[in-house]
Amino acid sequence: MPTTGPEAEGCFGAEVPRASRPLPMLLVVAVAMVDADGRVLLARRPEGKAMAGLWEFPGGKVHGEEGETPEVALVRELREELAVDITESCLAPFAFASHPYEDQGFHLLMPLYICRVWKGTVTPLEGQELKWVRPMKMAEMPMPPADLPLVPLLRDFLD
Repeated sequence: MPTTGPEAEGCFGAEVPRASRPLPMLLVVAVAMVDADGRVLLARRPEGKAMAGLWEFPGGKVHGEEGETPEVALVRELREELAVDITESCLAPFAFASHPYEDQGFHLLMPLYICRVWKGTVTPLEGQELKWVRPMKMAEMPMPPADLPLVPLLRDFLD
């Protein structure tokens, strides 16, 4: 039953990040790859990239101007970054993140998919460190602000 009394603020008391000016939207896509042991693959951003050292779900930019869909972009990114092949039918839409990165000049919109099936051995091809993490341990990993709200959703779904 919804609580509407003044003593229970719930989501009304939550602070939501807002940009002080309109920002261009950046569409990126990410995946929670789940192995047979129920662990999730996280990638550590390499030195020289924005947010270096933080752990994130693998993925990358969607080339919308080229007509690329989020699913096609994810198939491409996983091949380029991790040397694995997946098909769009192996991607299950799960949640999304929406976060302003004012210091970097964009607002991020990031659909997150779950994938449990792929071909090949996960291999870092872009200098990133990889780690298979139990869902309950993901909250201990330093992550970009946009990824953080996805962690409890994923943990609750997988555990």
